[in-house]
Amino acid sequence: MRLDGKVAIVTGAGGGFGEEIARRYAAEGARVAVVDLRGDAAERVAASIGKQAIAIAADVSREADVARSLAATAEAFGPPHILVNNAGTTHRNQPLLDVTEVEFDRVFAVNVKSIFHYVRAVVPPMRAAGGGVIINIGSTAGIRPRPGLTWYNASKGAVNLMSKSLAVELAPSNIRVNAICPVIGATGLLESFMGQPDTPENRARFIATIPLGRLSEAADIAAAAVFLASDEAAFITGIEMPVDGGRTV
Repeated sequence: MRLDGKVAIVTGAGGGFGEEIARRYAAEGARVAVVDLRGDAAERVAASIGKQAIAIAADVSREADVARSLAATAEAFGPPHILVNNAGTTHRNQPLLDVTEVEFDRVFAVNVKSIFHYVRAVVPPMRAAGGGVIINIGSTAGIRPRPGLTWYNASKGAVNLMSKSLAVELAPSNIRVNAICPVIGATGLLESFMGQPDTPENRARFIATIPLGRLSEAADIAAAAVFLASDEAAFITGIEMPVDGGRTV
């Protein structure tokens, strides 16, 4: 098992990519804190994993909630070796001038400020333990943006670049930082990304832009997250890893 003995925090793990990452980490031997804004969703995932998981309800944009999630993880399992900043949100695909300030603030609070809070919380215990791994879920939107999602694109561009800068600054502490950049997938945010109903016809329009001919799946992202968290990736830091079927080529 590639993550045997490790403790991981996965945010936004009550569904979608985060749920599958949490499941795969547990299957690889890690003990996992399943963090989600929706406490019932976190409980469902943690219960289905079993004794290797705990559920934590938290708003990742709030410093107090982040600190509480770290304390709960440490109490249950010990300090974290792995942090996956997966929680994310978007505004609806629409002309940029139609996005409200409230929507903009929420996108940046969840997608960007949450990483600020979690990094500040986990770096001290990781340093004390001699190192760790941080994985940020960026997006192809931060590499090759689509019209209609300008402010979301900007938030993911921040995540992608932040990951590189963190990697350089934290390397002397043996903390590796990488970004995984998925292409659009069949998650709860799909209709918002498309800006139209999730019909076979509308999906086909988006799939047509992906050379491998399908949307991303949670298993694709989880496989990358397992690799980057494992010792197999011990010399990999500061990368943007597109998991995108060739979308950004």
